[in-house]
Amino acid sequence: MSDFDGRAFARSLSTGPGVYLMRDGRGQVLYVGKARNLKRRVGSYFDRRDKGARINLMVRKIASMEVSLTRTEAEALLLENEWIKSHRPRFNINLRDDKSYPWIRLDTSHEYPRIGFYRGSRKHPGQYFGPFSSAGAVRESLNQIYRLLGLRQCRDSVFANRTRPCLQYQINRCTAPCVGYVSRDDYARDVKAAVQFLKGRDEAVIELLGERMERASAALEFEKAALLRDQIHSLQRVRSSQYVADGAEDLDVIGLHLASGQAAVQVVSFRHGRNVGGRSFFPGNLPEAAEEGEIMAAFLGQYYAERIPPSALILSSAPDQASLWKQALASRREGKVHMVWRVKGQRAKWLQMAQANAEDALRRRLAERDQVGRGLDELAALLKLEHTPERLECFDISHISGTETVGSCVVFSAEGAQKAQYRQYNIEGVAPGDDYAAMEQVLRRRYKRIVEEGAELPDLLVIDGGKGQVGRAETVLEELGLDALPILGIAKGPARRAGHETFVLRGLEVKPGPHHRASHLVQQIRDEAHRFAIQAHRKRRQKRTQASPLEQIAGVGPQRRQRLLKHFGGLKGVLKASPEELARVPGISAALAERIVEQLRDVPRPG
Repeated sequence: MSDFDGRAFARSLSTGPGVYLMRDGRGQVLYVGKARNLKRRVGSYFDRRDKGARINLMVRKIASMEVSLTRTEAEALLLENEWIKSHRPRFNINLRDDKSYPWIRLDTSHEYPRIGFYRGSRKHPGQYFGPFSSAGAVRESLNQIYRLLGLRQCRDSVFANRTRPCLQYQINRCTAPCVGYVSRDDYARDVKAAVQFLKGRDEAVIELLGERMERASAALEFEKAALLRDQIHSLQRVRSSQYVADGAEDLDVIGLHLASGQAAVQVVSFRHGRNVGGRSFFPGNLPEAAEEGEIMAAFLGQYYAERIPPSALILSSAPDQASLWKQALASRREGKVHMVWRVKGQRAKWLQMAQANAEDALRRRLAERDQVGRGLDELAALLKLEHTPERLECFDISHISGTETVGSCVVFSAEGAQKAQYRQYNIEGVAPGDDYAAMEQVLRRRYKRIVEEGAELPDLLVIDGGKGQVGRAETVLEELGLDALPILGIAKGPARRAGHETFVLRGLEVKPGPHHRASHLVQQIRDEAHRFAIQAHRKRRQKRTQASPLEQIAGVGPQRRQRLLKHFGGLKGVLKASPEELARVPGISAALAERIVEQLRDVPRPG
C-alpha cells in the first residue's frame, strides 16, 4: 500500500482544467487523465466509493502525482493524449504502434535535389511529404516519380563520384544529372513537377510530359514520344482510380471493430484528392466492458497527437465527448474539422470497407494469439513447467568470421511478438567467433539492468544452443541472483533440420518432433531472434563500410570534412592530395594536413 496522501494532494489543486499524471514507487507512469475541474476529478479517486478492481488496483499503486494546468478543456484533451503517447501508461488505452511513419523527403540542400523514402526526425533540411499510412504507399508514389520525371535517388557521395550513368538511367528511371545529361534548369522543372504531383496536382506533371512528347515528336524521336504518351495515359488512369469524387480533398475514414475484449481500428487516408493507403491499429489496455465511443476517443487523441488532422473525418461510431473533440482537433489543425459518423453514398462504401478491414485484421490477430497461446500451453506440458509461461525472451548471436558481432533479444507473449521490447547489443571485448563469451556478455548486460531497474522478468529464457550455452547462461544468472529463472536451450538436430531440435531444460531433454505445436512456436521465436540479430549485424557492417576514413582523424570534424570533400571533389581527390594542397583548404593548418596524409597513408587508393 502506498503512503501517498491523495486526498491532501487533491485539496491543494486548482478547480480549473488540466492534465494529471500518476506514478508508482519506481517512477513508472500508471495513468494520465484530463479534467475540467482538477480538484474534483483527482479527489474522486480517493473517496470511499467503490471504483472496480482495475481502478482500485491502480490507486493502491500511486506513489506520486503531477498536474499541468491548461486554459481550456480542449487544450487538456490534446495534452493528455500527447502524454499518453509519450509515456504509454499501464492503465490507459494505448495505441499499439511501434513503427515510425514513412515520409517522402526532398533534399533541397543539393543543386540537384534527391528524393526518396524517409523515416525519422524531420529536423534535417528539405521538404517532407506525408506521413503515409504504409511503406508500400510511399514506394508506389516514388516509383511513379522516378518513372515519370527521372529524379535521382542515389546518395550525395555516389552522385559526386559518378563518371558514367548507372542502371537507373538505362531503364529510364533517372535523367543522369550526375554526368550532366540534364541541365540544372530542366532538372529544377522536374523537381517542381514532382512537388506538384505529391500535392495531388497531377495536371502540372501531365502538362510537362505533354510538352516533352511534342518536342520529341518534332525532333522525329517517335519511340521517345510514344513512351511519353504511354506515361501520360498511365498517370491519367491512376489519377482517375484514386481521385475522391465528392469534393473533399483531405479526409480520413476510420473504422473500428470490437470483439472478444479486443479492438482493431483501420484508417484509410485520402490526401490531395487521392487514396494514399490504409493501416491497421490495435489499441491495448482496454478496460472491461469498454465501449466503442471510449475507444474511438482514445484513438483519435493518440493518432492525431503526432499529425495534423485532415479537414474531414468519417468515423464508424461517435467518440465520447464528440463536441469537445471537434474543438480539440480544430485547434490542432488551426482550421475547422468536419467529423461525421452517419454517412451515405460513396462515403458509406468507404466506411464499410474500413470496418471490413478492421474486422478482418482483428480476426487474424485473435487467431494468431490463440495459436501462440495453445503453443505456450503445450510447451509448458512438454517441459513439465508448473505454469504456462506468459513472457518469453529469446537470444541469438550474429557475426561473420567473428567480426561486427551483435546479440539480439526478442520478446514474445500470448499476444505474439512484442517488437517494441526487442533489444540489440553490440558485442565488444570478446575473442572473434567466441559465441559463448558473446552470449554471456548479452545476458549479463540484459539482466543486470533488469535487476537494477526492477523491470519485468521473463517466465522462460530461450537460447539457441545446447548444454554448453545453457551452462554459461546459468552461471551468469546465478551471479545476478536469478538462478530460479528457467533456461531452455535449443540444440540443433541431425543435419540442422528445422523441427528436429532437442529441448534442454534443467537436465530434461526432449525431442518434440517437427509436428508438435510447441516445436512450431519455438521455431518461430528462434527464427525471429535470428532474423533480428542478422538485421542488426548487417546495419553495423554497412555503417562500418560506409564510414569515411576522415571521420577517424582527430581535428577533422563535419565542417572540415565537408570542405575537404567539396574542394577535392570527393574522397578520391583527398587521398591523392599532398600536404601542401590540403593546407590550402580553409580551416586546414599545415600540421593538420600532415596528420591527414599520415593517417590516410594505409587507405586503399581507388583505381
